[in-house]
Amino acid sequence: MMLGNGVVGILSESTNKWERRAPLTPSHCARLLHEGRANTYAGVSRIIVQPSPKRIHHDALYEDVGCEISEDLSECGLILGIKQPKLDMILPDRAYSFFSHTHKAQKENMPLLDKILAERASLFDYELIVGDHGKRLLAFGKFAGRAGMIDFLHGLGKRYLSLGYSTPFLSLGASYMYTSLVAAKAAVIAVGEEIATLGLPPGICPLLFVFTGSGNVSQGAQEIFRLLPHAFVDAGRLSELSGLGEHAQHVRSSKRVFHVYGCVVTCKDMVEPKDPTSKFDKTDYYTHPEHYNPIFHERIAPFASVIVNCMYWEKRFPRLLSTKQLQELMTKGSRLVGISDITCDIGGSLEFVNQSTSIEKPFFRYDPLTSSYHYDMEGSGVICLAVDILPTEFAKEASQHFGDILSQFIGSLASMKDTSELPSHLRRACIVHKGHLTSLYEYIPRMRNSISNCLPENSTNDHFSKKHKILVSLSGHLFDQFLINEALDIIETAGGSFHLVRCEVGQSSLDMSYSEVEVSADESTVLDQIIDSLTSISNPSENSKIFNKETNKLSLMIGKVSEAEKGDELRSRPVVLILGAGRVCQPAVAFLASNENASCHKVLKTTFGSVTEELKDVQVLVASLYLKDAEEAIDGIPNASAVQLDVMDSRSLHKYISEADVVISLLPPSCHIVIAEACIKLKKNLVTASYVTDSLSKLSEEAKSAGITILGEMGLDPGIDHMMAMKMINQARVRGGRIQSFWSYCGGLPSPMAANNPLAYKFSWNPAGALRAGSNHATYKSLGEIVEIDGDKLYDSATRFRITDLPAFALECIPNRNSLVYGDLYGIGQEASTIFRGTLRYEGKILRNNGESQKNGAT
Repeated sequence: MMLGNGVVGILSESTNKWERRAPLTPSHCARLLHEGRANTYAGVSRIIVQPSPKRIHHDALYEDVGCEISEDLSECGLILGIKQPKLDMILPDRAYSFFSHTHKAQKENMPLLDKILAERASLFDYELIVGDHGKRLLAFGKFAGRAGMIDFLHGLGKRYLSLGYSTPFLSLGASYMYTSLVAAKAAVIAVGEEIATLGLPPGICPLLFVFTGSGNVSQGAQEIFRLLPHAFVDAGRLSELSGLGEHAQHVRSSKRVFHVYGCVVTCKDMVEPKDPTSKFDKTDYYTHPEHYNPIFHERIAPFASVIVNCMYWEKRFPRLLSTKQLQELMTKGSRLVGISDITCDIGGSLEFVNQSTSIEKPFFRYDPLTSSYHYDMEGSGVICLAVDILPTEFAKEASQHFGDILSQFIGSLASMKDTSELPSHLRRACIVHKGHLTSLYEYIPRMRNSISNCLPENSTNDHFSKKHKILVSLSGHLFDQFLINEALDIIETAGGSFHLVRCEVGQSSLDMSYSEVEVSADESTVLDQIIDSLTSISNPSENSKIFNKETNKLSLMIGKVSEAEKGDELRSRPVVLILGAGRVCQPAVAFLASNENASCHKVLKTTFGSVTEELKDVQVLVASLYLKDAEEAIDGIPNASAVQLDVMDSRSLHKYISEADVVISLLPPSCHIVIAEACIKLKKNLVTASYVTDSLSKLSEEAKSAGITILGEMGLDPGIDHMMAMKMINQARVRGGRIQSFWSYCGGLPSPMAANNPLAYKFSWNPAGALRAGSNHATYKSLGEIVEIDGDKLYDSATRFRITDLPAFALECIPNRNSLVYGDLYGIGQEASTIFRGTLRYEGKILRNNGESQKNGAT
């Protein structure tokens, strides 16, 4: 039994090339080994470190303090990391500790949880280690704030230069360019000294930084900001600072200013009660955000030069700044230059921040007036930073800070045989112990099973068959105080079922969580009983208080949102987004939008699960560059709608993909990379009929990490031919046969009577694309010899094969692209002496390169 053997392993980080942090530094390891040798009955006896040439501390430094360097961690009972490891790194009967992002039943990380359960391992999550004060003990928030602020100042200098202003910020580097946090701060101080001495150009003054939120992230960002000569201004005096009227504007723009301004805003500065007689109440706002109107765009944003976004946000709250609000601001001459979204909340409180950025390319530019995205500093709009791995830019200091705290727990975790031996804060952080979910986290599979598109194959959910349903709003500290378990117990004990509709989880123990749960029961009296029981645990007499200071117990808020009439279909219809409105679009829309034929019903049931029995329809959305084409494709088809979309417009593309369950691309192959990258980011499955290119294949690992499928070559040819080929090959092998030769023919052949165009070809797709495809270089294998044909010689008679002499079906075949790749794909490359894929045409109807048909002179 490896668990508790005192041997600790440190993983090499594999999720991101920039991840250089370590859970323990060499100095931490030295102390742990020293203490372990002093106490032979508990603690750490050995530390094995997986080699990593990119880790901030070199392997030799670990070796110098007594650690062992080895890829093999099989002797370790406790294995530590920062980010979640790859699945094949999970060994049986070990304890693991890292940021797993599983305790909220996050769909994308459920394979990791399943792997840990299957290997009878234990899992401790850093995010769940909470002190007596209710705050997380292990976090990198301040380092994210520090790095995000420095990186933005670095970009701000470039942006102002593109606008015609030279500023001291131009000399500042990105955070990772400095050897230490101290060195980076010294560079900021040098920038500040230049501002204090020479001032800033009048045209950009007053330079106002608005910080949202007051937590660790905001504190880290403000720490860097305070190194500059600065003055903080109350939110209520921003208009006074900016100056109003012609004279104030003239004064403001005619003098150099020798400092920058800061303003910290919280939710009271962002919203106001809809009822003009009411005052802002934070407790009421968190419980009933629908009672409040956003005001940030009117009272704060017009005066900001830079917005540093550090606040936690949930979908139920008003946005900090919507796309429309930003567009209106810019048309009025807003002074906003850029946004540092340190939270990296994609599509969140800042709607137009719809993509994350990387450390090497930290900025994109959004032009609100054209609603377009760009990746340079030139042109109009605002620059946006949205890097999701900022703390690793200060890998040395972040690792030291993290290890200072983590090392206090390692002795207990390394010698632990059972969780009962651990202090309470570590017991509560244990999600899985020896292959079983601990009692505090038994809600995870219940939440998974309540989400229809996450149902495991062997699970059932009878929620949708029950007659009476009600949507219940649960808000409070559901997960850190595990009130979610109590609520779900009440529902199931009474004989009810539930379906998780929404779940927004606080980022720290001080933040509330919010869930909408659709509760169902066969009898209305049972539903009433459930609601009464839920209300009783929510302390209704204390509904005005989120936190009860006397008992230190957090209460649960319940709000009935809406109730279903008998027979209502509460489940949203699945949405299929079809990109492109060409010739094959209309049949696809007709097939998907109508669930009346048996074959379609079977496909939908396979795709969307058993709950499809309750689905009458699938909603199909057709998007095309030309709206008229999309409207023609859906004409007369129910449950289908049309929209105009340019797939090169990133914001619009992300918007429509985010609303879909499945994306089908009928666009040219050159568009698929952009679409595939968007689907990976938004975790949406993608199907195309095009050949899988090398560039698309390279996205395979990213798609797997996102938990999605990108299914290419799903048309007629390629597509159906793959399925037929593998069926025949497998059937032959089952009977003991060997594949000696493989011939595959396909083509767009209309009925002979309907073959009335010069090429006698059925154009079910873009004619230009069909003609271009007919001039590709071709390669195939014939009797063991490789035959290669240049595209310009593809139509010579020597390259064509006569298929039949029947008068009405006089067919010939030309080789199609590279047939050799299918040898490996089908597993026949070694045994088949001939491998040939060809395209059929009516004899004499093949177009020559000079634009003339061989017999008909057609063009």
